[in-house]
Amino acid sequence: MAIWTGEDGRLFLLQTKDSTYQMYADRHGVLLHTYYGKRIGEENLSDLIFQADVGFSGNPAEAVMDRTYSLDCLPQELPSSGVGDYRGGCVELLHSDGSMAADFRFEGYEILPYSYQVPGMPSLFDTNEETGQTLIIRMKERASEVRAYLYYGIFEEKNVITKAVRIENHGKSPVVLSKCLSGCLDFQYGEYELITFPGRHAMERSLERNKVGRTKLEVGSIRGTSSHQYNPAVILCTPGTTEDHGECYGECLVYSSNFIASAQKDQRGQIRVLMGIHPEQFSFCLNEGEAFDTPQVILSYSDEGFTKLSRQYHRILKEHMCRGKYCRQKRPVLLNNWEATYFDFNEEKLLKIARQASELGIEMLVLDDGWFGKRDDDNSGLGDWYVNEKKLGGSLKQLGEKIHAMGMCFGIWFEPEMISEDSDLYRQHPDWALRIPGREPNRARNQLVLDMSREDVREYLLERLTDILANAPIDYVKWDMNRSLCDIYSHVYTGKRRGEVYHRFILGVYDLLEKFLARFPDILLEGCSGGGGRFDAAMLYYSPQIWCSDNTDAVNRLSIQYGTSFFYPVSAMGAHVSATPNHQTGRETFFRTRGHVALSGSFGYELDLNKVTKEEQDLVKEQIADFHRYYSLTHEGDYYRLAGPEERFCAWEFVDREKEHALQTLVMTSAEGNPLPVHTIVKGLDPEKNYICSANGKIHSGRTWMNGGLTLGRILREYESILITWDAV
Repeated sequence: MAIWTGEDGRLFLLQTKDSTYQMYADRHGVLLHTYYGKRIGEENLSDLIFQADVGFSGNPAEAVMDRTYSLDCLPQELPSSGVGDYRGGCVELLHSDGSMAADFRFEGYEILPYSYQVPGMPSLFDTNEETGQTLIIRMKERASEVRAYLYYGIFEEKNVITKAVRIENHGKSPVVLSKCLSGCLDFQYGEYELITFPGRHAMERSLERNKVGRTKLEVGSIRGTSSHQYNPAVILCTPGTTEDHGECYGECLVYSSNFIASAQKDQRGQIRVLMGIHPEQFSFCLNEGEAFDTPQVILSYSDEGFTKLSRQYHRILKEHMCRGKYCRQKRPVLLNNWEATYFDFNEEKLLKIARQASELGIEMLVLDDGWFGKRDDDNSGLGDWYVNEKKLGGSLKQLGEKIHAMGMCFGIWFEPEMISEDSDLYRQHPDWALRIPGREPNRARNQLVLDMSREDVREYLLERLTDILANAPIDYVKWDMNRSLCDIYSHVYTGKRRGEVYHRFILGVYDLLEKFLARFPDILLEGCSGGGGRFDAAMLYYSPQIWCSDNTDAVNRLSIQYGTSFFYPVSAMGAHVSATPNHQTGRETFFRTRGHVALSGSFGYELDLNKVTKEEQDLVKEQIADFHRYYSLTHEGDYYRLAGPEERFCAWEFVDREKEHALQTLVMTSAEGNPLPVHTIVKGLDPEKNYICSANGKIHSGRTWMNGGLTLGRILREYESILITWDAV
């Protein structure tokens, strides 16, 4: 049973295959968090909470003379604010009388035999193969008519629990939410470390690991996107946790805008982890009968290290977040013209690139930026989504038909959320841009941001997108977003509503994406925000793959794809082979290595294949053959990180679900004089089966391979790579 209740409906257990999450509503109605970890029985663990008179930690009125009962010391599910818990809470309210307090107490609960959905936002969904369950706990604010509904979703077989909060105003007077997070995890005992994934544009999601102490660890974004700089996914782990050993807890926020995640020890050594919408520049006014919903946070626990935790996230996101035709269907090998031509193209140049690509086995040509409006550089034209037939030498339909005649699919780039000041759209509707009256705006790439909270803006964009796609044979759309938000001012949401714009902006993006995909359900949509600036679980609800980074350098990609893999499936990572010297770093790497690295992702090319050697053209054919040969491994198999990018070599492995085949990729990251041999570990095989290894032709049992490993019979040069297979015999 995934949800179990006891003690007169005040004790709650959420049971997955390997974990238990326990809560208890105490005698005062405070919903205590009593346990999260390895699966246990149905016993009430609230006796683990040690209560004492802690100096300068006050007591609620109902405690009377009991000085050992303090909200400042109790592990809670929905920590209060303004009434005696000084550790940071989930909800902050501004009442009509000017007071600021939020003190929610238990009222009741409800169990649903299916998974809940967050209104207007992506959420994990049920499938024919697995249906979740939902526990809703009702809470009431003690001194007002505000109510909180705590949603818990359970996917028992996937070892996943989700959390979200709904706040409703049942009173006559308006209240303002100034903070509303998705969830809190309180740990009473133990030492922990927090793993985050910081970075920057073109160097996203590197791994950083810090001990949780009394100095708060906090990451987040106030850029209007989940951002290149931080990712809305963190891991709390015991010291010494490795890929295969130790306890770790994942938290992944299903949200694509401003977020915050923090961890801190309190005065008694307890650790509180918070995650949700960033409270900076956030407020949300609730009139009578209105509600606010937080994004969903996905929790998962592993007592077998990071590999198991990652696998649990990969499976839940692939099977219960990604939707549509290309969730399972094989995706085509594409060639994007961006690094081949940038803005300098015409029909003749595009068709020449396409012909060569088709001959080599590439299955799709993607036309990137520059095909619309007045757009010969990035200073004008955004918002004018009309085909520039003069530049193309004809219509988009004619170009697409010529690409299709070569046996290839045709894709196109959009940046719907942006507007150039030098555009017809801006001259007609300057109020559609986010821009503070009387101030010069902050510009990035000489572009502003459309107010996606406005319905008229979304209607215009949907009409233009529909017109383009309905009148040309387009199979793929790359949806880009190339700057951060600032100068936040909406001509629609004014007054008390101004703090809602960031959140309503992303709700507008979700709304437009949903309507766009409803009209074009067979489109392969790839998300992008200057590469990986909006690489989050929520975007996977709309696009089964996301351009992982604008940096196509194979060596840098080792780090980027390594960090991304802790939460996000390999099938979601857009990865391309590009030219050398690389356009971002100037580094020269082997063509084979660039292919091997890109193979661990949604595979494609980002260069002019007319400019590569005959030997490299043959390698393109070989790489495409490898993509098809190993697709079920790379896109559906289990993923293992074997050696990180900071080591002498980087290595990773895929194993199919039946444990019949394995594929390992190894890239030499540094060279030394008098080099040592390369010895790699092997994981995931069936210990009882025998396997032949492509590297040396030897046959051993899976147990022997996994315990003994493999020593390569030759020395690899710096940046050289090798693919190694194990096949059951």
